[in-house]
Amino acid sequence: MTIQMTADSIGCLLGNQRLAEQLAFILEVEKLKTVLRRTPLLDRSRVENDAEHTWQLAVMAMVLAEHSDEPVDILRVLRMLLIHDVVEIDAGDTFAYDSVGAANQAERELKAAQRIFALLPQDQAEEFRALWDEFEAKVSAESRFANAIDRLQPLLHNFFTDGGTWPAAGVTTTDVHRRMRPIGVASETLGSLSTRLIELAVERGILAPAPASKADA
Repeated sequence: MTIQMTADSIGCLLGNQRLAEQLAFILEVEKLKTVLRRTPLLDRSRVENDAEHTWQLAVMAMVLAEHSDEPVDILRVLRMLLIHDVVEIDAGDTFAYDSVGAANQAERELKAAQRIFALLPQDQAEEFRALWDEFEAKVSAESRFANAIDRLQPLLHNFFTDGGTWPAAGVTTTDVHRRMRPIGVASETLGSLSTRLIELAVERGILAPAPASKADA
């Protein structure tokens, strides 16, 4: 039996409205475990969910922080990564190479952010929303590095699962280079890594090269 707990109903049980609102948010973001992505696990047994994706990003950020071209507040990076995908509870995961889904992605995610962060007490709602906006804007060193990690993780999974999501989606090097561009903006080292993985993927036949232009025909 599923028990629906709102902040008001929790508050009646606890007699503490602030704590009730915080618990309502915590219970809501548990739904990330049910949001499936297309990225396969490295053992190829299934695809990952958003909660697993978020956990791995946090670990990657801690391990790879030294490769950021600018000094970063790693705690701020982690906080951004831990909440950056909560909007997908409502908006769903938009596949990186889905141009149709991307058309209204920003609108869907903004609407979700307004609802989900509003579950928190006002001060935390504003704080978390500001972190989410910062991640989306990519204007701070922390947000640029967080975005780089978010792009690198699926690249690693696709490379080490013989193409992962690429072949079925008809993805080419042009698409992947465009998608990975934020990595090089934040880290020359990780940007070089992504470029090398793309080159090796083409050599191994798991990623299609860019289509020939008319000028090359």
